[in-house]
Formats: sequence, structure tokens, C-alpha cells
Amino acid sequence: MDIRRRPTKPSNNNTLLAPPSSSGAVVSSSSSPKASDALPLPLYLTNGIFFTLFFSVAYFLLHRWRDKIRNSTPLHVLTLSELAAIICLIASFIYLLGFFGIDFVQSFISKSEVEDDHPPRFIHCPPPVLPKPVVNMNLPHDDEEIVNCVVSGEIPSYSLESRLGDCFKAAKIRREALQRITGRSVEGLPLEGFDYDSILGQCCEMPVGFVQIPVGIAGPLLLNGCEYSVPMATTEGCLVASTNRGCKAIYASGGATCVLLRDAMTRAPVVRFSSAKRATDLKFFLEDPLNFDTLSVVFNKSSRFARLQGIKCNIAGKNLYIRFSCGTGDAMGMNMVSKGVQNVLDFLQNDFPDMDVIGISGNFCSDKKPAAVNWIEGRGKSVVCEAIITGDVVTKVLKTTVAALVELNMLKNLAGSAVAGALGGFNAHAANIVSAIFIATGQDPAQNIESSHCITMMEAVNDGKDIHVSVTMPSIEVGTVGGGTQLSSQSACLNLLGVKGAHKESPGSNSRLLATIVAGSVLAGELSLMSAISAGQLVKSHMKYNRSSRDITKIGS
Repeated sequence: MDIRRRPTKPSNNNTLLAPPSSSGAVVSSSSSPKASDALPLPLYLTNGIFFTLFFSVAYFLLHRWRDKIRNSTPLHVLTLSELAAIICLIASFIYLLGFFGIDFVQSFISKSEVEDDHPPRFIHCPPPVLPKPVVNMNLPHDDEEIVNCVVSGEIPSYSLESRLGDCFKAAKIRREALQRITGRSVEGLPLEGFDYDSILGQCCEMPVGFVQIPVGIAGPLLLNGCEYSVPMATTEGCLVASTNRGCKAIYASGGATCVLLRDAMTRAPVVRFSSAKRATDLKFFLEDPLNFDTLSVVFNKSSRFARLQGIKCNIAGKNLYIRFSCGTGDAMGMNMVSKGVQNVLDFLQNDFPDMDVIGISGNFCSDKKPAAVNWIEGRGKSVVCEAIITGDVVTKVLKTTVAALVELNMLKNLAGSAVAGALGGFNAHAANIVSAIFIATGQDPAQNIESSHCITMMEAVNDGKDIHVSVTMPSIEVGTVGGGTQLSSQSACLNLLGVKGAHKESPGSNSRLLATIVAGSVLAGELSLMSAISAGQLVKSHMKYNRSSRDITKIGS
């Protein structure tokens, strides 16, 4: 090895100086001992020999053991050649195993020895200046000062959670700043007692408190042989009591039956082409059954629960509206289907580069709006629920008659709604029950619009003694995971119904069951309200439950 003497010179550069040896020599990095120095042959020849030996004896042994198995010879009976082959196999394996680690181990040991004997000398440099974290950056420590900063606009209200790192404190400061900016008090709006961390980035932005809505229980609702206590969050008097009376009538008549007709969430983007001809080309491509399997694979990559079920297209000039329908498991599924649609649009861009995506939603879905497409095609869960109420129950519990109910339903829910030009509103008050259950179980309240599409039918049966009642609801949009379902109060209501979270064995079962419970509750509510109107009890009951006799002036003072 070549060891050269060179005088060490002081350096003004920011470099690491190699320490001199005791004799004044510096050992170059190229002269450090290597693992191959101990071998009698060059390293590449040694490696080649052991590699060849390892694979040769492995092949020999496998070939010999195969012959022994064919000839029924015991494997433990070894010949001299087989014993030698096993020894060579072990030796070559040990060498190859050591070869991959010896250089690393030896270099690590050598480095440690050099650092211990001769610690390196560094030119001292100032430490780098690291950026400060976002939390508490230029933020006063006193709450009063933070409030003043929010009021003056120095600190944006929406950034309080990220800067403070405390969601409750952020809501408290935002609340105080709001009162000072508006000059109006929010006293009476609760602040404490709510988990603000649970809504961050999920349910509500810039909170200043929470609204209390009482939750009542209607039931038991006997549906498909099972009993359910239905939570309803509402501020309307009579609603829970009326639904509860309907549940009583259904229970006394043997229960209701509910059938799921369809389960498919939809999303419909709008794309534009330079001509109507090109738009029709894509329409035919998407609706061709031969292309469906390919599109399904692309769509289903968005989630392990997303399953594309169908594609329906409508054209308006050179604009194409594509309505995707898919299963979404126990989630309501809007985000899931949107991701799948985006995957398909990206895929189609390769074959249709002139396609201009105007929007991921073109209102052909249709979400949070009354639309005939949801009334006809369905969206979310499509269900039908029925029950036969005996004449005795109609008389004793509902305080009316079968004939009066049938006539009122025809003139009010069917003919009256037609005169009004109703769209999916052929019912008495389905939205009342749907909204109350939605709020209690953490659903999107705005989706009450299409979820309340309902037609209520009543018909006299068994020679006019009993009445057959049914509700058909084509677009109940519910989920048991995601969104508001994860909040503690709403999660407790879902747990009461036995549909909390995702179903482990059968994904989608919990959300489908929740949809049937909604429909069964609507059936109970329709039955009771129609009976109250028929018997002339509506005004009397609302005056009793919707009008308080308490002296509000004394409470206010």
C-alpha cells in the first residue's frame, strides 16, 4: 500500500481537515484495508467460484433428491458425494452471506476507530436558521390581544385553529371577536360541552358554538320482524307524538314490510365538444356494453367499496351529461363516486383529447334539488314499505275509518299534489320525518330534498274492513360512516338503531337498513297525520303541543 508523506497546511475554507498520523503522515482513503486483502485470489475470481459452487451443488442435490423420491429411497441416506455436496453448499452459502455484509461491517469498524483515535476538526460555522412552525407564529400570548388582532383583521378568523393548536380556544376567541365586530350578543348559544376537534376539517368551519336540538324517540317500530326505537331531532311539536302513534298502529296490526329496490349513488359531470357529432361518439362509447368492464375497472380504483353499476347519457347540443351510478358500501358516497368519475374522465381524455370537462357535476345527478331524474331513476336507496292496518286499529288507535282515509289520500296526496304540480311530493309530510331522522343520525340535511320524494298509497282491502298503506321512496340518501355520523351524539343515535359504522361482514348492510327504517318511520308518520286530518284533530293537537302556555315575559325578565 502506498503511504505518502505530505505536510498539512492550514486552510481557511470550510472543509474537513484530515488529522495527521503520529509520524506526520496522512493515510489516503484509497489505501485503507479491504476485505479482499485477506483472500489468496482476486475478489471477482473468488466470488465467481463460490457462486458457481453454490448453484451447482444445489442443482445436484435437488436432482438426487428427486430420484430418491421416485425410487422411494429415504432422503436421510446419503452417499459420499451427496455429503460432500451438502458441505460445499453450506460453505458457499456462508461465504456469500458474509460477502454482502463484510465490507459494511469492516468499514463501519474502521470509521469508528479513526473517529475515536483522531476526532475530526471542523471549521465552526453558524447553525442554519430553521423556519418557525405555523402554530403560535407571531401570536400574542394573551387571549385579549388575540381577540383584538382578529377584530382588526391582523389575524384571519379561519386560521385560529391552525395557529393556536386548540380548537376550543379558537372557537372561544372567534366567538368573542364576532360579538365585538357585530355589536350583538350570542348569549344563549352554548360553547362548552362540545368536541370541536371532531368537526375540524370535516363538518363545520369557524365554529362559535353549537345549537341544541331535542331528540325524541318514536316506537317501537315493528319492521321486517324487528323492533326499532327511532331517534328524531326536531323542534316541531306533535311530530314525534304523531309518528309514535303511527308506530303503535303498525305494531298492533302485525308490523310493516320494507323492501330495498335499488342502491346506487350518482354523479353526472358535463363535458363539451366542438360538435354534437363528437359528443354522440362519446355517448355511444360510454353506453356500449363492450366497454363497460373497462370503465368499471377504472372507476372502481377510487375505493374498495365503489362499484360502478351503470352509465346513462343525455345530450344538449354539443354538451354531454354523463350520469354514473355506483354502489358505495355503508357511506352515503358523494366523495367516493366523485373520485371514481374523475378517474374515468382522466381515462377518457386519452381517446377523446378534444373533450373539455366543464364541471364534475352538471346537475344531471341531481343532488340537493328536486329533479324528475331522481323521482324516476332513483338515487341512493330506493325502497317501498307497506303495512295492512286492521279496521279495529284504525278505529281505536287512529280514531277514524278506512273509507275516510282512502278518500282523503286520493284527494289530498294524489289529486291535490297533481293540481299543485308537485314533483315527488305525493305525500302528507314525508320531509318532516326524514329531516328529523337525518339530523339525529348525522346525515346531510340538505339531501332531505330528494330523500323526501315519496308517494303514499292507501287502499281498502279484505272487503273494505282493513286498509293497505304504502310509501314508495326512490331516493333516500343515507350513510352510516363519514360526515356527521362520526360525531358523538349522532353516533349514539345510530348505535341505538344498531347501524353504527360500517358492517364488517356485508358492506352496505347498515346504510341499507337505515334507509328502510327511514321509510318505515315515514309510513308511520303518514298514517298518523292523515288520520288526524281525517278526524279533524290536526288543529286541536297543534294548538295543544305547538303553543306554550308559559309566560315568556317573566322568563325573559
